[in-house]
Amino acid sequence: MDLLGFIFDLLFEALTEIALAAIVASAYRAARRFRVTARRGSPVFATVILIMVGLVLGFLSILLFPHPLVHPSEMHGISLLISPFLTGMAMAAIGRGVRRRERVPVRIESFGYGFAFAFAIALIRFWLVR
Repeated sequence: MDLLGFIFDLLFEALTEIALAAIVASAYRAARRFRVTARRGSPVFATVILIMVGLVLGFLSILLFPHPLVHPSEMHGISLLISPFLTGMAMAAIGRGVRRRERVPVRIESFGYGFAFAFAIALIRFWLVR
């Protein structure tokens, strides 16, 4: 039963990060409408911005969920890898869906950027929520 609870908690954390990433993607897409050259920006700069946004949202998530989303277990810290990985996979799938509709995906709709964003959220929560 503990394993099932652990899996449920881990999925809840990943779904929370995916929802936040989708919100950021929607905001980025809305802002991009005003900028024709949105894809010309530096990938390093985009990564830094997404990590900073992830850190801020990680802090804000502590206000909403001040307790650990994944209950401490023998595998403490595993959520630092699993939930960002799941978020990256989900954002990559969303990006593929956007491309299938012949649209240009925003940067966070890829594995690497989605992973970096979710990792920043998970890292802040790991450090500050015990």
